[in-house]
Amino acid sequence: MAYPDFVLSLSCPDRRGIVAEVSRFLFERNCNILDSQQFGDRANGRFFMRVHGLSEGGLEISRLGNEFASIAGEFAMAAEFFDNSRKTRAVIMVSKFGHALVDLLYRVRIGAIRMEVPLIVSNHRDFQDVAAAQNIPFVHLPVSGQNKKEQEARLAALLEEYKIDLVVLARYMQILSDSFCKQRMGKIINIHHSFLPSFKGANPYTQAHERGVKLIGATAHYVTGDLDEGPIIDQSVERVTHGLDANDYVSVGRDIESRTLARAVKYHCEHRILLNGKKTVIFS
Repeated sequence: MAYPDFVLSLSCPDRRGIVAEVSRFLFERNCNILDSQQFGDRANGRFFMRVHGLSEGGLEISRLGNEFASIAGEFAMAAEFFDNSRKTRAVIMVSKFGHALVDLLYRVRIGAIRMEVPLIVSNHRDFQDVAAAQNIPFVHLPVSGQNKKEQEARLAALLEEYKIDLVVLARYMQILSDSFCKQRMGKIINIHHSFLPSFKGANPYTQAHERGVKLIGATAHYVTGDLDEGPIIDQSVERVTHGLDANDYVSVGRDIESRTLARAVKYHCEHRILLNGKKTVIFS
């Protein structure tokens, strides 16, 4: 018999008894805890917890969530039960650089990331053939100063139509509006082509090469209305030397971007990330 497989994710003001109360709740409903992680942030007094378990008593995950509401209220928790057997539905958005897109699609195909991609959106047609090869619908939404608001409304409608849980910006080179981002806080992931906060703007690898840096990197973060200032999920760096030219930097950068974005998306799809103000707590 396959028992309902769930993840409980929660955050709340820190106080004694949280772990005991959560454990008691699950025990009384014949849930088997497979893995549990917690973290108390002394700097702001908040507590974070992730529990992976099986509902061996046969209770549906939705019922567990409803019955947990009283505990969530008592402890002022932001808490959610996730169905761990359900894959995250994500739209991947891309512009003219396709390395991160192709890498994600491959990882999804081999099961390395528990995600399904029912839609690819782009402001260019460069990777329409990639979508076709994967039998994924491709929507071309060209953006200009005159139609930006209209196209964003079309994007929002597509997210509803395709029941999208997560938006992945795989080198999508358009800025989303503040209102669009606020409505989807914690549900849009971007890969930034540098180790933030250095070398912002155009041609970051050329800037890095001109400065003779010895480390280049990439940053995956949740998107907010403040450009490139959202909570950081993952970062990677790679050593480079004077023997490499600017094109070599770009090549190394592509690999870093792909790996970093894939890790961030994987963490999100496994419900391992909790927002902690401007930061994140990630249970590995």
